[in-house]
Amino acid sequence: MPPDPLSAASSAPLAATPTGGDGDGSTAAPAAVEEEVLILRISLGEEVVGEVLTRFRFDAARPYEVLLTFHLGRPDEADWVFSRELLRDGLRALSGQGDVKLWPAYCPCHGATLHLALESPHGSALLEAPRPRVQAWLDRTYALVSERQEQVCGPTDADLAALLADG
Repeated sequence: MPPDPLSAASSAPLAATPTGGDGDGSTAAPAAVEEEVLILRISLGEEVVGEVLTRFRFDAARPYEVLLTFHLGRPDEADWVFSRELLRDGLRALSGQGDVKLWPAYCPCHGATLHLALESPHGSALLEAPRPRVQAWLDRTYALVSERQEQVCGPTDADLAALLADG
C-alpha cells in the first residue's frame, strides 16, 4: 500500500460534537464547532480525482487553531492542525507557506472553491472544498470566539518557552 499522503500524528481528540448547557437549563456557549459531513475532492494524480470525508473542528479552548480530520477508510485518521487565521486568509487570497497553503478558486463545475495543498514527509495532497460551506463553518467559529477574544487566549510566554525547550 502506498504511503498515506495525509498522515500526521494525531494528539488527543477535541470534542466531537457541539456541546452546550449542563443539563440544568443553562445555555452555556458551545465548546466546539464541527462540520461532520464535508466531502473534499482530492487530486490523486493527473486527471484522477477522488473524494475524502473530512471533519473540520474548532475548540473554544484553543481558538487560534482548526483541526481537519481526514477519514481515509481505515481505523486511523489523518489530522492536520493549522491556524484559524490561515484558513480565514486562504478563503480570500493565497495564504500559507511550507506544509499548508490555501487559496480561493472558481470551478465551472463546482462553483466557488477553496484549495488546500498539504505537504508531509509522506507525500503531498491537493484538496478542493466548497468555499461557501467552509466560510459558513468559519463564521460559526468566530461567533463562538471572536478574533479579539482569540488574541487573549494564546499561549503564554512560559508555554512558548517550554515548547522551545523541548525543541
